[in-house]
Amino acid sequence: MIYIEPKILERINTWLTPAFDEETQQFIKDSIANNPKDIQESFYKDLEFGTGGMRGIMGIGTNRINKYTLGKSTQGLSDYLKQSFPGENIKTVIAYDCRHNSKTLAKVVADVFSANGIEVYLFEDLRPTPELSFAVRHLNCHCGIVLTASHNPPEYNGYKVYWQDGGQLVPPQDSEVIDAINALNYADIKFDANNNLINYIGETIDNAFIDASVKNGSLGLSQEAKDDLTIVFTSLHGTSITAVPETLERAGYKNVHIVEEQRIPNGDFPTVASPNPEEPAALKMALELADEVGADIVIGTDPDCDRLGVAVRNLKGELTLLNGNQTMVMMTDFLLNLWKKEGKIKGKEFIASTIVSTPMLTKMAEAYGVESKIVLTGFKWIAKLIKDHPQLQFIGGGEESFGYMVGDFVRDKDAVTSTLLAIEIAAHAKANGSSVYEELIKLYVEHGFYKEKLVSLTKKGIEGAEEIKKMMVDARENPLTEVNGAKVVKVEDYQLSVSKNMVTGEESVIDIPKSNVLIYYTEDGTQVALRPSGTEPKIKFYVSSNTKLDNVAAFEATEQELKNKIDAILKDMNLI
Repeated sequence: MIYIEPKILERINTWLTPAFDEETQQFIKDSIANNPKDIQESFYKDLEFGTGGMRGIMGIGTNRINKYTLGKSTQGLSDYLKQSFPGENIKTVIAYDCRHNSKTLAKVVADVFSANGIEVYLFEDLRPTPELSFAVRHLNCHCGIVLTASHNPPEYNGYKVYWQDGGQLVPPQDSEVIDAINALNYADIKFDANNNLINYIGETIDNAFIDASVKNGSLGLSQEAKDDLTIVFTSLHGTSITAVPETLERAGYKNVHIVEEQRIPNGDFPTVASPNPEEPAALKMALELADEVGADIVIGTDPDCDRLGVAVRNLKGELTLLNGNQTMVMMTDFLLNLWKKEGKIKGKEFIASTIVSTPMLTKMAEAYGVESKIVLTGFKWIAKLIKDHPQLQFIGGGEESFGYMVGDFVRDKDAVTSTLLAIEIAAHAKANGSSVYEELIKLYVEHGFYKEKLVSLTKKGIEGAEEIKKMMVDARENPLTEVNGAKVVKVEDYQLSVSKNMVTGEESVIDIPKSNVLIYYTEDGTQVALRPSGTEPKIKFYVSSNTKLDNVAAFEATEQELKNKIDAILKDMNLI
């Protein structure tokens, strides 16, 4: 018999009260008797808001996504909205993805808002996350919700909260909303809907969003250039099928081949082990189709259509998957070059990226004379930059985890507009006798060859969470002094907000919000960062190394040199 800790048992007993339906109570009783380990996992903590909102496994319990945990969050948010906007007609918009229970849970959220006198715009069917961000501002709403677990496994779902600016919750609203939620009991949730306050939306918002995507992602190419590009696209069973094909059609792209086996939205993601375009295996079917039809570019999006994976032909004509940093570098340079040609760079523009993404972006910004702002992981921080600096124009920005944002009409990573931009870049390059890959190599020659690699270690459950916590504590208490023989010259601890020069001992304050991240800088220009994931049971290690690339002909040998160096670093850290 597995022992259940008293604190956890107290949490469990709360769910055996009349505030919870009989089915829930019976499930808990059965689990105590038959699956005590599982019930402990389900109740040992509350779901937390991380870098991508609240995300977790669906099921019964405080550490699970269900009608009660989402109901409580929505009730707390409703209380906070009424406190923040007294006397106003408060409006919210809700979207959801292809996951199991998303539609049902979205209606639960709509019911709770409406029961609290808040007007709701609820999408009639699944839609991409960036469309939700767009809709918040388009409909002049006070907040927005999207039910999604992004690229997590099928058993997950999630709840992301957006504010008036179309960006996700950031300080001080995030902690204030959490306080409002924590102040509630489950019995305080108002589940009885006022259906007069629930409005169903769809095609009108779709058209506005797609038109805005075409406007922001198009570069004014000739129809001949567009017709000459062969494209393969896969939605990986997700929401992008509702927006990307139509966006490409309106932009003038006709030679688009869709992976039919992955077209239909399906929360089981039956054709892939993981619906994550960061994983090469997720694009296997798309790559096979691309070879059949001789495609120039392959693009796949994750289930809620905020991340995109891009594959292009390398110097040998083979399809190669770009990593998130490479995609971001290509898109940003193209936008910067376009702004420069149009005479729009006047010293009040900026691009943005995150602390674990490639440093190459900052080098590029310097070359164009625009500011590069670096923030914590998560596009909510990039959205906050836009809100906090209305005097500056945002050109574009992204992060290594396959997300990008073009302009500020969407305030989150946006795979709809980014897909169009990637395709426009490919068409432009081909029309000029080049390719995306060749143009990327030219950027390495100009700015330096930066190569990155991410290693993620999955640690599930209570024991896994403790193991990740211990790894971060050990890294702080016993910081690396060298990495693969190169001396560590600086350590940045974003949880302590301290940057320490390891040579002089001098310390300075890091002036961005606290986060559980450590970054080591070595004397040879290498960076190693580690952080627990905010959305998955993982600890992530990011390695970036760089060197000079003399010319395009030296690319393959130099790339191998950097690859060997990164592999040696990972081996030195016992990560491979």
